[in-house]
Amino acid sequence: MITGRTNVFGIMGDPVEHSLSPPMHNAAFKKLGMDSVYVPFHVKKGEIGAAIQGALAMGIKGLNLTIPHKTSVMEHLDELDHAAELIGAVNTVKFNNGAKGYNTDGRGAVRAIEEVTPVKNKKVVILGAGGAARAVSFQILLEGAGEVVIANRTVEKAKALRNDLVSNLDANVKSSDLDLEVIGEIQDADILINTTPIGMYPNIDDEPLVSADVMHENLVVNDIVYNPFETGLLKEAKKAGARVVPGTKMLIYQGVEAFKIWTGVEAPVDVFEKALMKELGLGEEL
Repeated sequence: MITGRTNVFGIMGDPVEHSLSPPMHNAAFKKLGMDSVYVPFHVKKGEIGAAIQGALAMGIKGLNLTIPHKTSVMEHLDELDHAAELIGAVNTVKFNNGAKGYNTDGRGAVRAIEEVTPVKNKKVVILGAGGAARAVSFQILLEGAGEVVIANRTVEKAKALRNDLVSNLDANVKSSDLDLEVIGEIQDADILINTTPIGMYPNIDDEPLVSADVMHENLVVNDIVYNPFETGLLKEAKKAGARVVPGTKMLIYQGVEAFKIWTGVEAPVDVFEKALMKELGLGEEL
């Protein structure tokens, strides 16, 4: 039962009603017997500053941010975690004598991949150069990846992200197109990550950016798209004998990371996963 002592957490976005975070967090609170609740807050574009002040005033303990607030929220926070500052986006806020912003998206992707293989000293090819690519590429380099290749249809965007990574982290980063150039990079890569929406529902019949004949059996392939559970890219990866990491894993681990930031408690990953799969109607995939 919710009382005046219940700790309140939530997610702010526009839209927010279809967020998959409340089922995961509330299942974990229930499992751990914590007097806490996680709720969605519909906050329109331009109103995030007032919403953060309101959350502080009401004693809300922590928030997630989704579209369109991940960058605009930053000017309303008192402090930024190093990774969030580099990435230039915040998806998690902790309230404790002020508001501190974090980005758990990249860390979620890394933890998902590290279920299968360590990222340290590995060569990683990232498809896309948008916000998700930025979060993943900064975090994977912070975690010790040896080389990163940013491949994008608009090569100028790939070069811009590459330059930002190099100037901030002095890392080994290349930019590439999505045609012949990227094929050579993938053939000797250890990890391939798709951060584009190609193949996302309802466009599940989109041709994958990379086909099986370009991949190899020692490759680990992660698609951050989680609907459908098995994207065209992951189907191609399986044909090549590569190991696959579905997009649900990043979604789970970004939530697990936020849970620990707020509570100091390691979240039960299996509980997060079961709640998410149930919400997606994919219980049989477990």
